[in-house]
Amino acid sequence: MSDYYFKMEQLTVGYNGKPLIRDIDINISQGEIVTLIGPNGAGKSTILKTITRQLAVIGGNVRFADKNIPDYSFKELSQKMAVVLTQRLHPELMTCHDVVATGRYPYTGRLGVLSPEDEAIVDEAMRAVHAEEIGSRDFNAISDGQRQRVLLARAICQQPEIIILDEPTSFLDVRHKLELLEILRSMAKEKGITVIMSLHEIDLAMKISDKIVCVKGDHIFRYGEPEEIFEEKMIRDLYDIDNGFFDPRYGSIELPAPKGDPKIMVLSSCGTGIPVYRRLQKHNQPFVAGILYTNDVDYQLARLLAAEVITEEPFCSISDETYEKALRKMASCDRVIDAGIAIGESNRRMEDLIQAAKEAGKYEKLND
Repeated sequence: MSDYYFKMEQLTVGYNGKPLIRDIDINISQGEIVTLIGPNGAGKSTILKTITRQLAVIGGNVRFADKNIPDYSFKELSQKMAVVLTQRLHPELMTCHDVVATGRYPYTGRLGVLSPEDEAIVDEAMRAVHAEEIGSRDFNAISDGQRQRVLLARAICQQPEIIILDEPTSFLDVRHKLELLEILRSMAKEKGITVIMSLHEIDLAMKISDKIVCVKGDHIFRYGEPEEIFEEKMIRDLYDIDNGFFDPRYGSIELPAPKGDPKIMVLSSCGTGIPVYRRLQKHNQPFVAGILYTNDVDYQLARLLAAEVITEEPFCSISDETYEKALRKMASCDRVIDAGIAIGESNRRMEDLIQAAKEAGKYEKLND
């Protein structure tokens, strides 16, 4: 048995014999969650279709449980691998229960008759995705989100060792996105099922994945653990972002900072400035933020949204140089918004800054 449960070895994928991505080398351990991210059209779906034998391998090899994928019969593979891809199913006269039950067909005889044990597995799978209430409904008459849950239940019914999903959260609202990913996490960590999927929501990919595959260009752009992948420059380069920012601390995408000469200064600490920054950004009003310690939660957002951030080193008293810089910036502003500041020994001079703003007639205290 190899060290890795699932391997892509020098794999080349594409359509009609024309390579799209070459020399893919990815090793996946049993029970890992591996997520493909990258821009639209980069080839994520092509990779998934190739490893599930829906597209022919152009070069290299795919090994699963120490056996080459082409060496499995389709029945053997369907007992080990479940697939949920993006193409729409349009079964005629089938209820949701009927669709889920097709996940048991690899285990039935030629007539496809389900045993009581099979029926129990179907019911359990529908409960797992909270789809019991739609079991008797026509599959073609339900919402996209409900359809996605039914297809996941069908995959669970197969009792697979590995599950492949292409954008499984695309049609789900926030609650059901979280619900689906929690189901996948439980399958991986409690039952040892390997999960390979593509996601557009990079914040969710960052939080659930053991490994990330960045797909861009004719080779894999980057492959590694989330901590290695989700940093600001990496995500900017992967998606060619030039109109905003990726914040790796919170896994969020931020719109660009308002442009122009700032006439507003925001004084804050410990998160009080965040709603003010966002409100000013929505109104396209450039602002200065300060004086912020670089370990303050406000600083993490201010550095992306503010025209300028006046900073001090953590746990240090505010220096004369930093204080004078803040005074000069204040002099060029028309308004000074106090969003709320926790004053301690190290930042005591913020009291002097507030007093200076009051004397200049620029001071505004929120919630006063």
